[in-house]
Amino acid sequence: MSALERLAATIAERKGADPDTSWTAKLLSKGPEKCAEKFGEEAVEAIIEAVKGDRDKLVSEAADALYHLLVMLAARDLTLADVEAELDRREGRSGIAEKAARG
Repeated sequence: MSALERLAATIAERKGADPDTSWTAKLLSKGPEKCAEKFGEEAVEAIIEAVKGDRDKLVSEAADALYHLLVMLAARDLTLADVEAELDRREGRSGIAEKAARG
């Protein structure tokens, strides 16, 4: 099991936890909109570090963004496996063709 899979499993476990004892449960208790807002904030922070060029800070912000992405998905009852299935579906297909199909 990868670190990302372990993180996703921990988030799923914390879904029903006490918000006073779990940061993840606290985020989830605020609803999908707040979870999406937090993901957006972390994504922007990762973008800023990517532009600045500090690799260590970018890695840290990317980890935060991945955590908040998984929390946002959990808030909508979606999983890492759901996203992986979509990536599997797209595998071997040109990115240009994929965008055109969604267009």
